[in-house]
Parts: sequence; C-alpha cells; structure tokens
Amino acid sequence: MDPITLTTDRLRLRNFVPGDIDAVYAVCQDPDIQRWTVVPSPYKREDAELFVHRLVPDGWREDTEYSFAAEPVEGGPLLAAATLSSRGQGAWEIGYWLAKEHRGAGHMTEIVRALAHWAFTGLGCTRLIWRAEVGNTGSRAVAERAGFVLEGVQRAGLANKGTLRDAWVGALLPSDFGLPSPLPYLPAPERSTGD
Repeated sequence: MDPITLTTDRLRLRNFVPGDIDAVYAVCQDPDIQRWTVVPSPYKREDAELFVHRLVPDGWREDTEYSFAAEPVEGGPLLAAATLSSRGQGAWEIGYWLAKEHRGAGHMTEIVRALAHWAFTGLGCTRLIWRAEVGNTGSRAVAERAGFVLEGVQRAGLANKGTLRDAWVGALLPSDFGLPSPLPYLPAPERSTGD
C-alpha cells in the first residue's frame, strides 16, 4: 500500500520523511519513551535513521506495519509516532509515543481514534489490540479515553529489551465505533449467577 495522509481537527498523520530523523532522535531521548516502549536504549541517531529509512518503508511496502508521524495541521514540530502492526486474521495492534512537551493535551487520544477508524474502514480490521507493560499508566489512560475495553493482564505478554514483562491488554472492535465488522461477531453468552 502506498503511504496515505490522515487528518483530524488538529493534526496531520503522514508518512515519515528523512527530515524527521533529527526530531525522532530528539524525542526518543526521553527516558520514559525508552523505558516503556520497544525503542532501543540508549537511542542513537542510527536508530532514527534505520526507523525512517528502512523500517517504516518496509512496513508499508509489505503491508505489515503502517507507521505515521503526527504534526499540527497548520504545520509545526513532530508531536508523535503511531504504528499499526498486523497480527493476522484481521487483527491489528497499535503502538505509540508522544513527545513529552505535548502530553496532556489529548493529542494521542485523537491520533489513536483516527488510526482506529482507518484500521476499521481501510484495512478491514476486525479487532484492534492495545498492549502496554503493567505500570505504563500514560498509555493505559490514552487507550481508555480512545475507547479500548481493558481485557486483562497477559503474563509475560511483552518482550522489551530482552525481558518478558506482564502486559495490560485491551481491544477495540468496529462496533465500538458504530461500524460493521468484516466478519460476523458472536459474543459469548452471559453467564447466569445461579441461585
């Protein structure tokens, strides 16, 4: 698939370009991004170059991973990155980071909702998964504001920097956005509590 651009009221979600390398490198110096995401630590300029020049275009070309850079609609600095990764059978997973100085303004929730809508309408996504290491309360707050239903904790659910970590997991379905699913969905019957 060729890269596309999405817009929200405040933001433009576009493909990464070589001019983003310095910004990606600078934002990923944030200890919280290195701690809670799978970006390398320490994060070197070569890591930003690999991401922009190789990982992003390969993902788009292979239709396995779609990474977006987020910036203000009127132009301005790179605020965030968000990626949709295929998990097979119609399921996709979302991951994201946001520059520290732009946290608390609702940008990430706006980005996640825009990408979720595109996943459901453009990719045929049947289930959008969110996972974060237990303790990553910022990521969890974004996911919950975006409408993800928390489904529980996966023991050893995430590998990060050579260590398995427990992960919160949640999901969005097309019906959560009032959209039809590409496949019929038959929820489990509610269990009676008995007498």
